[in-house]
Amino acid sequence: MSDIETSGAQKINYTIPIVIIAGLFFIFGFVTWINGALIPYMKTINELTDAQSYLVASASYISFVVMALPASYVIGKIGYKKSMSLGLIVMGLGALVFIPAANARTYWLFLTGIFIQGAGMTLLQTASNPYITILGPIESGAKRIAIMGIANKVAGGLGSIIFGTILLTGIGDVKEKLKVLSGQEKADLLDATASEVIMPYIIMAIVLFVLGLLIRKASLPNVEAESISDENSTQTKKTSIFQFPHLLLGVLALFVYVGVEVIAGDTIIAYGISLGISPEEATYFTSYTLLAMVFTYALGVILIPKYMSQAFALKASAILGIIFSFCIVFTSGFTSVLFVAALGIANALVWPAVWPLALDGLGKFTKTASALLIMAISGGAVLPPLYGAIVDGKKAQLLSSGVEGTVAAVQSANSGYWILLPCYIIIFYYAYWGYKLGKQR
Repeated sequence: MSDIETSGAQKINYTIPIVIIAGLFFIFGFVTWINGALIPYMKTINELTDAQSYLVASASYISFVVMALPASYVIGKIGYKKSMSLGLIVMGLGALVFIPAANARTYWLFLTGIFIQGAGMTLLQTASNPYITILGPIESGAKRIAIMGIANKVAGGLGSIIFGTILLTGIGDVKEKLKVLSGQEKADLLDATASEVIMPYIIMAIVLFVLGLLIRKASLPNVEAESISDENSTQTKKTSIFQFPHLLLGVLALFVYVGVEVIAGDTIIAYGISLGISPEEATYFTSYTLLAMVFTYALGVILIPKYMSQAFALKASAILGIIFSFCIVFTSGFTSVLFVAALGIANALVWPAVWPLALDGLGKFTKTASALLIMAISGGAVLPPLYGAIVDGKKAQLLSSGVEGTVAAVQSANSGYWILLPCYIIIFYYAYWGYKLGKQR
């Protein structure tokens, strides 16, 4: 998969380390994308509004702002391998918080557990992303990143199906019973439903702890990033990271990209349920989005750079995103759900395309710029609750004007996807003009 020649003409095979790191990407893909099932589940057991329920995504993704720089410091102190191990253990601790959260049925405690898991994922991502990039020849780095993306999204599809089946099977019946129950009977039903999350998270914690210990013993070579060759050395005469507008716009592009990626994956189950589709059937919808991403990742591996450039891929992604956004809001029923899933096609190549464009010519500022780009993942914390707020506001408006409740729920959930349009327009601007700003030609 990845062989390099050392200075002594000794061939080093990095296949096993790459498989191990792909396993890590699989793990945090699994943990990240179960949010799609957690959101409607949390909404039911904690009796939340739409906006409140999407704080599940916020708690996970805001950790990338809070923990990105501390994670970089930890990696500098203990190295990549120990940092990956520590990240897994922290994620396991976050999983254990779900036990008291479920017993108390306390939403902020659930969010605390999700945030702790997000902190562990931040450390894991901050260590594994650069590690896989410098593990082997730099010219094949994009191929390795694409393989990691496929592992991540396949795991996400499996996670959403497994946890959706565990948590959402029968949730429709629970919601119907809640409409007629009150007092202690209602509380008992909610408590019983909340307890269903305990065993899956105990198993998750055990697996994460074991994997954290195994990584410490794994045969991973110690690699260090060498100074990046700066072909545009004149740009390093700048004195501040803020003197690179193409980088700052790249951070903005990634911020909105992660936001729309999370919306596409985390809202689609709840959206399907609002359309009257059964929770058991809607459980599979997040996997549709992720499978679309996996297909496009694979396509990117084949086509880039031999048949199309990364800049062209970004332009095509932005245009498709705009088209699919209009299709979502101007169609209805299962067709509309399929267009939400199709956003996976528009989203897949944005991350790998923006990174090299944003880092071009940064020279000595590359490490700081990389930290800013990692922090842009916080878009996943901000945009989903905004989607929820739009849905809540539209629903209240429709109900006050006399629209029947089920119809109001469908129309409001559909209208929330208007938030996608300005995001893809920002990505479109960056793909055509933004990545060129401030560069010396």
